[in-house]
Formats: sequence, structure tokens, C-alpha cells
Amino acid sequence: QVQLVESGGGLVQPGGSLRLSCAASGSILSIVAMRWYRQAPGKQRELVARITSGLNTYYTDSVKGRFTISRDNAKNTVYLQMNSLKPEDTAVYFCNADVVHTAWRAPEGYWGQGTQVTVSS
Repeated sequence: QVQLVESGGGLVQPGGSLRLSCAASGSILSIVAMRWYRQAPGKQRELVARITSGLNTYYTDSVKGRFTISRDNAKNTVYLQMNSLKPEDTAVYFCNADVVHTAWRAPEGYWGQGTQVTVSS
């Protein structure tokens, strides 16, 4: 019913920048919250940033001041601007969204397929 497609990952040197995008398509009335998670090899998936429909934001401590989450409601798209990247930011980054299909149903959660971010010299 809903597809989330991430893009923008890649290889970057320490101190560099990347911008991730995640576009949602399908049966969408609205999107309540959109999130970016990441999962490094051998580690649990962790919440990186979240943005609500009212544009309230949350960041995990390790990315505060370096990452910025934003969204374009008209395009059902969320972005993650990542600056001053560090090797420890290396992970697969996943997009997650709480989608409202109809006014009488609770939002449903959807995941993207993930995009690899590698920070290395």
C-alpha cells in the first residue's frame, strides 16, 4: 500500500556531508511522523532523528549539531542532512513513517529498504 524509497547514501570521507532522502508513495492521507534509523554491523537498530507533522524534531545525542531532519509534506518526503560525518556514523540508514490511510484508522508504520552510508578515508 505504501512504499518508502531512500536515496542519497554513499561513501564519504570523515568531515564530509551527505543528504539522505526518503519519498513515500501509495495510499496516503497524511503522515504523522517520519524517522531515520540506522544499523551498524553487529549493532541494534537505533533511532537517529524524528520529525512530526508539526515539525517538532528529536535527535539522538551523538548526532546533535551535525544532522538536520526536515520534511516536505506536499511531497511526502523526509530528508536527513548529515554534516561533519564520522566513521562511527557508518551504517545502513532506514526511513520509517507513520502513515494515515483513512480518517477512521490508526496510523500504520512502514519501512524503507535502507541506504548504506560509509564514512572512511
